[in-house]
Amino acid sequence: CFFFFSSRRRHTRSSLVSWARRCVQETGINAEYMGIVQKKGQKMKFNISDPVSGGQKSIAIDDENQYRALFEKRMGNEFPGETLDPKFAGYIFKITGGNDKDGFCMRQGILKNGRVRILMDKNQKCYRQRRKGERKRKSVRGCIVGKDIGVLALSIVKHGEIPIEGVTTVKRARSLGPKRASTIRKLYKLEKTDDVRKFVVRKEMKNGKKKAPKIQRLVTSERIRRKK
Repeated sequence: CFFFFSSRRRHTRSSLVSWARRCVQETGINAEYMGIVQKKGQKMKFNISDPVSGGQKSIAIDDENQYRALFEKRMGNEFPGETLDPKFAGYIFKITGGNDKDGFCMRQGILKNGRVRILMDKNQKCYRQRRKGERKRKSVRGCIVGKDIGVLALSIVKHGEIPIEGVTTVKRARSLGPKRASTIRKLYKLEKTDDVRKFVVRKEMKNGKKKAPKIQRLVTSERIRRKK
């Protein structure tokens, strides 16, 4: 068995697979651990989140036939919930991101069903600059869903009739809110005369104090006086 593998002759993929199966029968070596025979029925995890309630839940699906319809879809695409499971009838999910089985995250704008190496600078995602002017070539996963995806992030766009336990049944307070003045007015349906600073979401710190973010594009009397 081992002499067959270590000989100098060239071996094809089929010969290596047959050798691995013989090793399993004769010596009990795990061929899946050796990486020669692929494991059947690989799982794919789905992180379902609800932006309204703030709930999030991770589910694992073993059957590839259930999520095969998601292959060749891109980040930002929407699909009905019946594609994954009949209990998600009426729901509409949106693909917001994901990771492949090696941990490389999906990145929007890279139209490829695989991994690529791109040159990144400080203005791009998936990279943190260590020195001024530094650029680095890093591997990222394309935004098209394929078989190599291990985790897929989904966001609920439309709710169905049956609630999802742990996602739509919970109610969590928002730790972070909008910072722009126009977005805060739109969220709380305020008028221009209302003070936006009273409606900003304050984050609770470990020492018990609350911290308010700096509101962007806030027009105050001091700002108008400076402009004059």
